[in-house]
Amino acid sequence: MGTVTRRQLTDLPSTPGLLSALLLVAVLAALSLGLPALDRAVPAQRAMPDDVPYRVGAGVTVVPPDGATLDVTGTRPGADRATALFRLGRVKYSIAVQPFSGDLTQAAVRLRQRITGTSGYQVTGTQLAVSTAGGLAGLQGGYTAGDRGGRYAVFVVHGLTIEVTVSGADLDLDHTLPAIDASTKTLRYEGKP
Repeated sequence: MGTVTRRQLTDLPSTPGLLSALLLVAVLAALSLGLPALDRAVPAQRAMPDDVPYRVGAGVTVVPPDGATLDVTGTRPGADRATALFRLGRVKYSIAVQPFSGDLTQAAVRLRQRITGTSGYQVTGTQLAVSTAGGLAGLQGGYTAGDRGGRYAVFVVHGLTIEVTVSGADLDLDHTLPAIDASTKTLRYEGKP
């Protein structure tokens, strides 16, 4: 066994090791400051072209209302499940597609339970039949949450559920619901891409 001298115990790390550590600290500092700045520089909402179908995902398309923006923070395209979040001013218009093995009634019950499972939310009125221009049959209804209102619609097609939710202040909803209803009627299932 060898012996360790006092000099070996007090030697500073070699220069290449110290330089590597300083370089690593500089890179981490640049990332921690640069990435948030880059994130703030990229807009969360993107303008949508008028009258052009948007591919939500899982083979589902919709024509967003004129003047809608796509909120990329709440949009997740995908082959089997997808979400698109549009905004019309302060109103949120969301379309979610996911695998589902039940029927339309079960899908509506599941969506209503999810809505009422959120504190302060309650379903209002009766559920009504709705259909799209492409022939999808669904159910729709309304809900409230304090000073906010909302609408929902649900469709089932080829092992998928398509859930539409709309929320906003009552005054904002009054102005945008006709355009959103017209958009919802453009929902289509075109099969898996």
